[in-house]
Amino acid sequence: MQVILLERVAKLGQMGDVVDVKPGFARNFLLPQGKAKTASESNIAAFEAQKAQLEARNLETKKEAEALAEKLDGQQFIVIRSASDAGALYGSVTPRDAADAATEAGFSVDKKQVALIAPIKELGLHAVAVKLHPEVEVEIKLNVARSQEEAELQASGKSIQELAAEEEAAAEFEISELFDDIGSAASDDDEAPAAEAAGEETN
Repeated sequence: MQVILLERVAKLGQMGDVVDVKPGFARNFLLPQGKAKTASESNIAAFEAQKAQLEARNLETKKEAEALAEKLDGQQFIVIRSASDAGALYGSVTPRDAADAATEAGFSVDKKQVALIAPIKELGLHAVAVKLHPEVEVEIKLNVARSQEEAELQASGKSIQELAAEEEAAAEFEISELFDDIGSAASDDDEAPAAEAAGEETN
């Protein structure tokens, strides 16, 4: 199926290009989202008549996207989720969650602009691409944690596995300290009768 592109589409072409695409891709994505029109003579003629306007609008939205990109690129957003001790999420973090986190922080991001290759299913820092415009893309980081404190530790560079290992080591240290105390108390008890017996022998 042939369509004429009304904006740049990655891996397909630039605005004004007539390209061959699968009918399903055109019907389900390109046409309903206003990214293309079927390449009929009337649509091509209409595009040529509106080309200057479309290019001007594209340039304007691109400038707006670039201005937002400067502020948004590299930003880190915290997403609080329930998870197992091993770090596996109960559920997953979706493009909507990423968009909501960015919007709450004062950035205008739509879930359709968030390009998640696969849903996020574990705690940690995750790089996520945000397509602000067909020609403008930035990367943000989602800090997925069980609490604000955990998010801060992750932001400092510690993984959930490292935090869990540290907690385990601390717990083991406390237990060994406890056993040392019990052991030294028991040996004190053993030494007392021995000292008394030694005292009796000298008399």
